[in-house]
Amino acid sequence: MLEELLARWITHQRWFAGKGRPLDALAIESDVVLVAGEPGLRHLILSIRQNHSVDRYQLLLGMREELPDRLKHAMIGTCGPYGFENGPHHHEWYVYDAAHDPSLTGHLLEDTDHGPIRFRRIPGVTIDTSLRSLVLGAEQSNTSLVYGDAYICKLFRRLIPGVNPELEIVTALAARDAKHIAQPYGWIETDLDGTVTTLAITQEFLSNANDGWDLALASVRDLYGTPAEAGNLTAADAGGDFAAEAHRLGTATAQIHRELAEAFPTGVVERPEVKRMVEDFRRRLGRAIAEVPELAEHREAIETVYHQVERLPGEVRVQRVHGDYHLGQVMRTPVDWIVLDFEGEPGQPLPERRAQSSPLKDVAGMLRSFDYAARHLLADNPDAESLEARSHDWAARNRKSFLTGYAEAGGHISGADAALLKALEYSKAVYEVVYEARNRPTWVSIPLAAFR
Repeated sequence: MLEELLARWITHQRWFAGKGRPLDALAIESDVVLVAGEPGLRHLILSIRQNHSVDRYQLLLGMREELPDRLKHAMIGTCGPYGFENGPHHHEWYVYDAAHDPSLTGHLLEDTDHGPIRFRRIPGVTIDTSLRSLVLGAEQSNTSLVYGDAYICKLFRRLIPGVNPELEIVTALAARDAKHIAQPYGWIETDLDGTVTTLAITQEFLSNANDGWDLALASVRDLYGTPAEAGNLTAADAGGDFAAEAHRLGTATAQIHRELAEAFPTGVVERPEVKRMVEDFRRRLGRAIAEVPELAEHREAIETVYHQVERLPGEVRVQRVHGDYHLGQVMRTPVDWIVLDFEGEPGQPLPERRAQSSPLKDVAGMLRSFDYAARHLLADNPDAESLEARSHDWAARNRKSFLTGYAEAGGHISGADAALLKALEYSKAVYEVVYEARNRPTWVSIPLAAFR
């Protein structure tokens, strides 16, 4: 049966969130024919039960009588004529993940509805549906298809009922002619549990842009690889100084925050709710120390920062924010910085990802990312001790440049905000300590350095 093939296959996919837990049951909840005949294309929504919890995933299922070599890496298996209306029914068919089949994925750019699967376009947009696609290989939770040098279509593999925050934000900002986003062209949707749910979003592909994380690491490599002829070399002395780019990125971030505040409702958080937020920070810290005992020596310093937030005299301004902001979420075009992936933290429930928060959450995320870039190349580096001063200098210089650009462009950071910003940084670093301990134990020293 097809369900048995899918159950064996899906646990090995990088975007499957239930790894490490037994799969109790898999059912095909929805099955829509997008292309009849051979090759055929069907849109499946799979319902997967694990430990009494149920998650949904979408799959583009390709069906062929013969599978070419170029698609064998995407093969799921062979099965009987599973609902194949147009074609012979006397033999088995190859079924595979059709996201990897450029002869079929052009249909994702169309604007024709197929039953409950609805294809939408931004008014006035014309899309070339003849372009062939290529799957990007770096993503963990979604699958993105690049069409020529024009479009990128992101398939949200794990489905959560509701409009995806990225679609909601980029369409709102595009309507305001925001210049720091990749322009949206269209999306695919359906209904889950009676709620309009985003399946995919198609945006402008930034073919001539560079990843912010890669640019930052190139700067750090230049600094670490430059011999100091006299005294200690500083980040400002190195040929690949990143400070001007950090300043521009701060400016772009402030502009994005202002546009978000204009496009969506804003609010304030009163002191009792601020205290509840800090208590949540403390609970996470306690759990982190139980898992990573090395964090215990920094508990007093962290608690001191948290206590300063509890003593803030006024309310905290909140609005829609990016929610998962770091150097890997920004691209540098020849003109300016572009901000991507407004989904928020993928592992969090949709209401939390859409909730208002302090814009300093994004600022804190980027400041942590500068620290990570500076220390990333020290992990397992035999010269780490001698490069420590350069690492600290690079991070401090670029953090300062980012904050300066943010403030000059209208980003609000008052004296009271500084305490909240530090607490948000520490909370993020606590999360990073646990993540590294679980996934890359030799990197735990990177976030631990934040508390020194």
